[in-house]
Amino acid sequence: MDIALYQPDIPQNLGAIMRLCACMGAKLHIIEPCGFPLDDNKIRRVGMDYITQVEIIRHRSWEKFREATKEKRLLLLSTKAEESIYIVKLQKDDVFLFGRESAGVPNEVVDSADILLKIPMQKGARSLNVAMSAAMVLGEALRQNQSL
Repeated sequence: MDIALYQPDIPQNLGAIMRLCACMGAKLHIIEPCGFPLDDNKIRRVGMDYITQVEIIRHRSWEKFREATKEKRLLLLSTKAEESIYIVKLQKDDVFLFGRESAGVPNEVVDSADILLKIPMQKGARSLNVAMSAAMVLGEALRQNQSL
């Protein structure tokens, strides 16, 4: 299972997701440009020594990412989605895509997703932190596939 971050803009969240991927055995795709330098001290502080244990694949653009992952099913997490992560059958080779914390993703990204997924929340709640969302989705995917 892969986690993909579209132009991440909060270094602490990227560090936390690096640590998550290292611990759960997921690959991490970073779709650039990022809103900060990828060698930022904040990333190292949050990711700690786990950063060296995660497979990170950097993509210089959205187009390069799609080219590299075209054989995999792309699931975009969105608060506007209808399908719940608890209803859709998540697969071992899925790529779970998360948008920028500040702005989500543009329409071309939404249009290219195979499935739009949501994490059900209480009425009136806007969104979860992206690192928290990644942990919930990856945990559910691992549970469904009886991995780890």
